Amino acid sequence: MRTDKLTHSLQAALGDAQSLAVGRDHPFIEPQHAMVAPAGSAARSLLRAAGARVDQLETLLSVALDTLPTVAGSEDVHISPETQRLLNRADKLSQQAGDSFISTDSVLMAMLDTRAVAALMTEAGVTQA
Repeated sequence: MRTDKLTHSLQAALGDAQSLAVGRDHPFIEPQHAMVAPAGSAARSLLRAAGARVDQLETLLSVALDTLPTVAGSEDVHISPETQRLLNRADKLSQQAGDSFISTDSVLMAMLDTRAVAALMTEAGVTQA
C-alpha cells in the first residue's frame, strides 16, 4: 500500500496502533489496535456520529486486545494479514467513492466487513447505514 495515499489523520491512527501493539508486546498490528481511538481523534468523532457507544467499544476492545498473543523481548511489529486486508478494503471503498486518499472514515466502513472487529462495533451500536 502506498502510504502517501493515507490521510494525515489515518497515518497518525496507524502510528498509534503500532505504539499500542509495541506497548502490549503484540507481534502484529491487528484491526483491534486500529480501532482504539484517542480522545479528540477523527475516528472517535466519526464513531460517535455513527451512534457508537464509544465507552462500551473501548471496554470491548480492551478485552479483545488482552486475548491477543504476546511475544516478550522483541520490538518487531508487523502489519497482520487481517489489517492488510482491512487497508486494501478501505482503499477500494475510497476508489469507489472517487476519493484520491484513504481516510479514517473509509477504514471505519471497511471495519464493518472485518471479522476481528465487526462484532465489537455492532455490539457498541455501530451499523452500516
